[in-house]
Amino acid sequence: MGIELLTEAEYFALQKLGDFDTKTSSWIKTPTEIRDLDGALYCDRRYGRVFVGHNGAQSYYAARGFRASLKV
Repeated sequence: MGIELLTEAEYFALQKLGDFDTKTSSWIKTPTEIRDLDGALYCDRRYGRVFVGHNGAQSYYAARGFRASLKV
């Protein structure tokens, strides 16, 4: 599709534009050293701040999408 998952820094920059993921969370790009250990990162906004969490990459959550960018 030509999109890239947002990095942690890009996700924090996105949150400066508005309040996103206040009821769900989104997968973000996970550094290689974490992916090599079968981990994955996600982010959300709760209590007026942004949180980064982790889970196994094989995990499935129906309410978790992803945040990505498309460069044109």
